[in-house]
Amino acid sequence: MYGLIVLVSGFIEKMKVQYNSGRGIEYHLPIGEKLIHMNPLIGKKLRLEHVGGIECLNCGRATKKSYSQGYCYVCMTTLARCDSCIMSPEKCHIDKGTCREPEWADKFCMTDHIVYLANSSGIKVGITRHNQIPNRWIDQGAIQALPIFRVANRKLSGLVEVAFKEFVADKTNWRKMLKNEVSPLDLYKEKARLIELTKTSLDNLIDRYGTDSIRLIHDAEVLEFDYPVTEYPSKISSYNLDKSPIVESTLVGIKGQYLIFEEGVINLRKYTSYNLCLTY
Repeated sequence: MYGLIVLVSGFIEKMKVQYNSGRGIEYHLPIGEKLIHMNPLIGKKLRLEHVGGIECLNCGRATKKSYSQGYCYVCMTTLARCDSCIMSPEKCHIDKGTCREPEWADKFCMTDHIVYLANSSGIKVGITRHNQIPNRWIDQGAIQALPIFRVANRKLSGLVEVAFKEFVADKTNWRKMLKNEVSPLDLYKEKARLIELTKTSLDNLIDRYGTDSIRLIHDAEVLEFDYPVTEYPSKISSYNLDKSPIVESTLVGIKGQYLIFEEGVINLRKYTSYNLCLTY
């Protein structure tokens, strides 16, 4: 049963994270007008219910279905942040004058990006805006991460990533990540190996775009992350609020954007803009 009953409801956004080196990761869930500190709820029985309604993260309109993690269909088809080049940054087309939102792209795409190695379910390559470190790695559930290059814009970061993808994965196996089936790696050694393997491709990109556009980060250190999890699942069962609107179980941990319960896991980012009620 619950202890002191606290009920909070409203439309949610993905959990906010706060990283303190040596002190772990703190999670806060925006729900309605509240910001709920989730770490103290680990070990408690929670009830999470989709009480009806999805509200577009951009325009605020009601939508029967969430697109691109929180948007209505109209916004999904018109916003640059929902375009296919977000998932495949090497396909960025702002230079062709066909970007859906040039002003938005100037702020979010035409700015420095970091190409990095992370260890979430094994080694992977990824990209993120320079100001999203280390949140991007925590959202992926990485236990280690190392920046490699600082590049001038999103498209260039994608082109560098493509060169690395020939030799290393670019996606996380979320089931292995949640089971914690991952061992520490020597990311410095992996960095040197991959730079050597991609030397020709990188040299070609530097020749084309200039040395100031793709810069090797020499002094970066590996960051390590310890998640607030008391028990990792041996078998992954995923909750689906669209099929069963209620989750009622004891919270045993948080990793990435997942809540880990005794009976299953739920990716809260998937339910961005859903109207949820949390009881604990």
